[in-house]
Amino acid sequence: MSESINPGPGYRDYPDHKVTLKPLEGVVKVTALSRIVVQTADALRLEESRYSPVIYVPRSDVDFSVLQENDQQTYCPFKGNARYWDIRVGDDHIGSAVWGYDTPYDEVGVLKDYVAFYADRVDDITVG
Repeated sequence: MSESINPGPGYRDYPDHKVTLKPLEGVVKVTALSRIVVQTADALRLEESRYSPVIYVPRSDVDFSVLQENDQQTYCPFKGNARYWDIRVGDDHIGSAVWGYDTPYDEVGVLKDYVAFYADRVDDITVG
Protein backbone atom coordinates (compact mmCIF):
# COMPACT_ATOMS: atom_id res chain seq x y z
CA MET A 1 0.00 0.00 0.00
CA SER A 2 1.41 3.39 -0.95
CA GLU A 3 1.68 6.17 1.60
CA SER A 4 -0.55 9.22 1.21
CA ILE A 5 1.21 12.40 0.18
CA ASN A 6 -1.66 14.74 1.13
CA PRO A 7 -3.87 12.90 3.65
CA GLY A 8 -6.91 14.58 5.20
CA PRO A 9 -6.32 15.21 8.92
CA GLY A 10 -10.01 14.77 9.63
CA TYR A 11 -9.81 11.05 8.88
CA ARG A 12 -7.13 10.59 11.55
CA ASP A 13 -8.94 12.72 14.13
CA TYR A 14 -12.45 11.35 13.38
CA PRO A 15 -12.04 7.78 12.08
CA ASP A 16 -15.81 7.12 12.10
CA HIS A 17 -16.52 10.02 9.71
CA LYS A 18 -17.21 8.69 6.22
CA VAL A 19 -16.91 10.43 2.86
CA THR A 20 -18.00 8.32 -0.10
CA LEU A 21 -17.96 9.21 -3.80
CA LYS A 22 -20.09 7.25 -6.27
CA PRO A 23 -20.87 7.75 -9.95
CA LEU A 24 -24.34 9.22 -10.37
CA GLU A 25 -26.60 7.50 -12.91
CA GLY A 26 -28.30 9.76 -15.44
CA VAL A 27 -27.74 13.22 -16.84
CA VAL A 28 -27.31 16.13 -14.45
CA LYS A 29 -28.37 19.57 -15.62
CA VAL A 30 -27.84 22.77 -13.65
CA THR A 31 -29.74 25.90 -14.66
CA ALA A 32 -28.97 29.33 -13.18
CA LEU A 33 -30.29 32.72 -14.20
CA SER A 34 -32.33 30.95 -16.90
CA ARG A 35 -29.18 29.52 -18.51
CA ILE A 36 -27.89 25.95 -18.62
CA VAL A 37 -24.56 26.11 -16.79
CA VAL A 38 -23.77 22.40 -16.91
CA GLN A 39 -25.14 19.26 -18.50
CA THR A 40 -23.24 16.04 -17.89
CA ALA A 41 -23.57 12.28 -17.68
CA ASP A 42 -20.39 12.05 -15.58
CA ALA A 43 -21.48 13.45 -12.21
CA LEU A 44 -20.52 12.08 -8.81
CA ARG A 45 -22.60 11.83 -5.66
CA LEU A 46 -20.70 12.64 -2.47
CA GLU A 47 -22.16 11.20 0.71
CA GLU A 48 -20.70 12.41 3.98
CA SER A 49 -21.54 11.57 7.58
CA ARG A 50 -24.21 13.91 8.99
CA TYR A 51 -24.58 15.92 5.76
CA SER A 52 -26.99 15.78 2.85
CA PRO A 53 -25.56 14.24 -0.35
CA VAL A 54 -23.92 16.65 -2.79
CA ILE A 55 -23.69 16.31 -6.57
CA TYR A 56 -20.30 17.14 -8.10
CA VAL A 57 -19.98 17.73 -11.84
CA PRO A 58 -16.86 17.64 -14.04
CA ARG A 59 -15.26 21.03 -14.49
CA SER A 60 -14.86 20.18 -18.16
CA ASP A 61 -18.67 20.16 -18.57
CA VAL A 62 -19.26 23.51 -16.81
CA ASP A 63 -19.79 26.73 -18.77
CA PHE A 64 -17.08 28.73 -17.02
CA SER A 65 -17.85 31.77 -19.20
CA VAL A 66 -20.62 32.62 -16.71
CA LEU A 67 -18.54 31.95 -13.58
CA GLN A 68 -16.41 34.53 -11.84
CA GLU A 69 -14.06 33.50 -9.06
CA ASN A 70 -14.50 35.42 -5.82
CA ASP A 71 -12.46 35.74 -2.61
CA GLN A 72 -14.47 33.27 -0.51
CA GLN A 73 -12.61 30.23 0.77
CA THR A 74 -13.55 27.51 3.23
CA TYR A 75 -11.72 24.60 4.79
CA CYS A 76 -12.86 21.02 5.37
CA PRO A 77 -10.56 18.61 7.26
CA PHE A 78 -11.85 15.77 5.05
CA LYS A 79 -11.72 17.44 1.62
CA GLY A 80 -9.33 20.41 1.87
CA ASN A 81 -9.51 24.09 0.92
CA ALA A 82 -12.40 25.13 -1.31
CA ARG A 83 -12.63 28.17 -3.53
CA TYR A 84 -15.84 29.73 -4.82
CA TRP A 85 -17.32 31.26 -7.94
CA ASP A 86 -20.23 33.61 -8.54
CA ILE A 87 -22.54 33.11 -11.50
CA ARG A 88 -23.00 36.15 -13.75
CA VAL A 89 -25.30 36.42 -16.74
CA GLY A 90 -25.57 39.96 -18.04
CA ASP A 91 -26.39 42.20 -15.09
CA ASP A 92 -27.71 39.30 -13.01
CA HIS A 93 -25.55 37.76 -10.33
CA ILE A 94 -25.63 34.89 -7.83
CA GLY A 95 -22.90 35.08 -5.19
CA SER A 96 -20.81 32.06 -4.17
CA ALA A 97 -23.04 29.55 -5.96
CA VAL A 98 -20.25 27.16 -6.98
CA TRP A 99 -17.32 25.64 -5.10
CA GLY A 100 -14.46 23.30 -5.83
CA TYR A 101 -11.25 21.85 -4.41
CA ASP A 102 -8.09 22.49 -6.46
CA THR A 103 -5.89 20.27 -4.27
CA PRO A 104 -8.23 18.02 -2.31
CA TYR A 105 -6.90 15.53 0.19
CA ASP A 106 -5.85 12.17 -1.22
CA GLU A 107 -8.94 10.34 0.04
CA VAL A 108 -11.11 12.47 -2.28
CA GLY A 109 -8.46 13.38 -4.85
CA VAL A 110 -10.85 12.97 -7.79
CA LEU A 111 -12.66 16.15 -6.66
CA LYS A 112 -9.89 18.29 -8.18
CA ASP A 113 -11.64 17.82 -11.52
CA TYR A 114 -15.14 18.57 -10.18
CA VAL A 115 -17.22 21.42 -8.75
CA ALA A 116 -20.56 21.56 -6.94
CA PHE A 117 -23.47 24.00 -7.03
CA TYR A 118 -25.59 25.14 -4.08
CA ALA A 119 -29.05 23.85 -4.94
CA ASP A 120 -30.73 26.75 -3.13
CA ARG A 121 -28.82 29.36 -5.15
CA VAL A 122 -29.39 28.10 -8.68
CA ASP A 123 -32.70 27.80 -10.57
CA ASP A 124 -32.64 24.02 -10.75
CA ILE A 125 -30.49 20.91 -10.49
CA THR A 126 -32.09 17.94 -12.23
CA VAL A 127 -30.99 14.35 -12.52
CA GLY A 128 -32.67 12.45 -15.33
